Amino acid sequence: MSRNTSELLGQLKIDRDTAPNDLSSSPRKTLLAASSGAVAGLLVGFFGASLLAEDPPASPNTIPTPANTHTTPSALPTGTRLETVLNASGYITARRMATVSAEVMGLISSVDVEEGMQVQEGQVLARLDDVKARVSLAFARAQIQVLQAQEASILAKLKEAERQYRRFAGLREKNYSSKAQLTQSEATVEGLRADLNSARANIEVAKLEAERQRERLEDHTIRAPFAGIVTQKNAQPGEIVAPSSAGGGFTRTGICTIVDMNSLEIEVDVNEAFIGRVSTGQRVNANLDAYPEWDIPATVVAIIPTADRAKATVRVRIGIDQKDARILPDMGVKVGFLAGEEVAL
Repeated sequence: MSRNTSELLGQLKIDRDTAPNDLSSSPRKTLLAASSGAVAGLLVGFFGASLLAEDPPASPNTIPTPANTHTTPSALPTGTRLETVLNASGYITARRMATVSAEVMGLISSVDVEEGMQVQEGQVLARLDDVKARVSLAFARAQIQVLQAQEASILAKLKEAERQYRRFAGLREKNYSSKAQLTQSEATVEGLRADLNSARANIEVAKLEAERQRERLEDHTIRAPFAGIVTQKNAQPGEIVAPSSAGGGFTRTGICTIVDMNSLEIEVDVNEAFIGRVSTGQRVNANLDAYPEWDIPATVVAIIPTADRAKATVRVRIGIDQKDARILPDMGVKVGFLAGEEVAL
């Protein structure tokens, strides 16, 4: 067994003297034959393709093909755009926004709006408890009636005093009455006339008081100052509302917040080093952070004539030319200030 193994191992040995001759004989010949075959194949393929590329002879039933039948992509039309000279970022703001409150302190009896509701100018937003205000108005109107009754009484006395005076004056001419009686009658007439003027003045005061009480009663009904959309509802029925904080934790200073969506605009802070690139009336391209692919045309409305010393910026107001319901207050927006001349794309 060991002998056979030794013989097999001996057959696997490579003789260094004869190995190069063996490698140069058979493998080299094989490699040369393969290379010659490859070159011949390339030559046959080249001449075959040339022969196929030549036009075949036209037959009577063959329709010649035009030389320019191949199609090429058409060139895109050349457009124009405005070059962006400055980029900035800012926010959507509303020029007309109000937190509606009451002019008087009172208990809220009802709130008639919700967030997102469209309201019109003068529409009722909330009502306060107005029992005391109604009583005060009724009292003021009653005061007017009392003073009007006093005026009628004084007027009747004045007419009687004037008749007495005319009678004493006639008797005085005939020496049937004394001068003292005539003088006293004249004084009575003048006094009643003064009382009548005073009563009429008191009536005017009472009417003004009644009007004031009526206005105070109207103040218990909170109405929308302008048309817009309710963005916040700050109070509920049963709470107390006041024009200013009364110091209590349960006192509200506002009923709701209304925003006029037609007054939305963009406010951006531009570095004062580049404010020279911005001018009033300049065209602007705006993109909301919520809709970055949506280009909104806009125009510079005004450059606020003051700078922020801490941030070294100048505030710029930009009007939105294209109104849309997707534009909401306090949204982030990026703007590009456009040059005045168009450039080819």
